[in-house]
Amino acid sequence: MPGLPVCGFDHCTVLITDVALARQFYGQQLGLREIAPPSTFDFIAVWYDLGGTYLHLLLKPLPDSESPRHFCLRVTDLQAAREVIRSQGIAITETVKIPGAERFFIRDPFGNRIEVLQWERPYQPEIDGRFQA
Repeated sequence: MPGLPVCGFDHCTVLITDVALARQFYGQQLGLREIAPPSTFDFIAVWYDLGGTYLHLLLKPLPDSESPRHFCLRVTDLQAAREVIRSQGIAITETVKIPGAERFFIRDPFGNRIEVLQWERPYQPEIDGRFQA
């Protein structure tokens, strides 16, 4: 049986509990571009265009539990991203380097974990990778 005919990654969804606070963080502090969600939705969602992939925020009464789950924002200049994030008073958590990439983590006001990453070169799984047992 052939695999799914996947052609890319489309979107990630995270939970929020306050639309104004979410727009402040994602739109104002991070500078993401908000777009209108589908008019057919009968629930509250805030969408951001990340350059051909999307971030969907769903309004719910309770936040998701904090965990290591995350989505990743790829940037072209990690140092500039660090400066923007620090200037906004957002805490940065440093982490282990990935071969070919620099990265760090932040959290949104709802506890959602966000990785910020810059690739220095393409990832080479045959050289950089290791399968876990």
